Amino acid sequence: MINPVWLRTFCTLVEVSHFTRTAEQLNMTQSGVSQHVRKLEEQLGQPLLLRQGKRFSLTDAGEQVYQQGRDIISSLSELGKSLHEDPEYEGIVRLASPGSVGLKLYRHLLQMQVLHSGLAIDYRFAPNKDVETMIAEHRVDIGFMTSPSTLEDVSCQPVAEEELLLVTPESLGEPDWAQLMALGFIDHPDGAHHAGLLLGANYPEFQHSTQFDRAGFSNQITLILEPVSLGLGFTVLPRHAVEASDMAGRVTLHRLSTRVSETLYLGYHSRRPLPARVRTVIAEARSCLGERASASGGSGQQ
Repeated sequence: MINPVWLRTFCTLVEVSHFTRTAEQLNMTQSGVSQHVRKLEEQLGQPLLLRQGKRFSLTDAGEQVYQQGRDIISSLSELGKSLHEDPEYEGIVRLASPGSVGLKLYRHLLQMQVLHSGLAIDYRFAPNKDVETMIAEHRVDIGFMTSPSTLEDVSCQPVAEEELLLVTPESLGEPDWAQLMALGFIDHPDGAHHAGLLLGANYPEFQHSTQFDRAGFSNQITLILEPVSLGLGFTVLPRHAVEASDMAGRVTLHRLSTRVSETLYLGYHSRRPLPARVRTVIAEARSCLGERASASGGSGQQ
């Protein structure tokens, strides 16, 4: 492989056309310049210069090495510059989260991308376990989870609170236990967990979501409210998921007397520095998610 230092010396010599001035430009001695050229010739196995006293001209091989070598030196120089550059609004940012927070955050980050065309948002929707695995395997830069990671390589910090809401058909007023039992539960992948948190804090009769008849199930977060809007049952969902659904205006959202929120965690690889563009997206995500945390005050039905 060609020594890039020798190649740089040779290309500079060709452009300057003078050994002494080349040495001054490269902060070398004149003998050092001559030595680099001689070593490059030895490495390539053919002469690159035709020397006439203090003057020189290029051999055919020398001309070819110069033409291709200057492109190589330029590419190496640009590579060095790019490694030191860390733009805030350029490059791909890969992130993942469960569906609820993703429905709010993804749209918000796309608006950020509209304003900064050099930025590209790569967003994956996945459950907590998959999110932390993707972080650990460097398949995403950051992730948001509703529980802290258990993996050694994934660091987590709380960034927001996401309120849980009881959602019933539009015609139902303040729900009592008997009404919920009569309706039945519209389940989803996190249904039992969410019901346990919210209903367990507000209904002394509650033990487990299996107490209710299972009136339906959907693993597509934007469709979970469809059966609720048709009067087929009730469910418990994070606020972001409710607000993103087209059915939000056709159901009733209940804030129970004891409010319950899930903590949202930011996860990232503990041994990988975060580039400026990723830190920019984190700041924007914090701002977006913080809006809901500060706006979720109050109580009662709405």
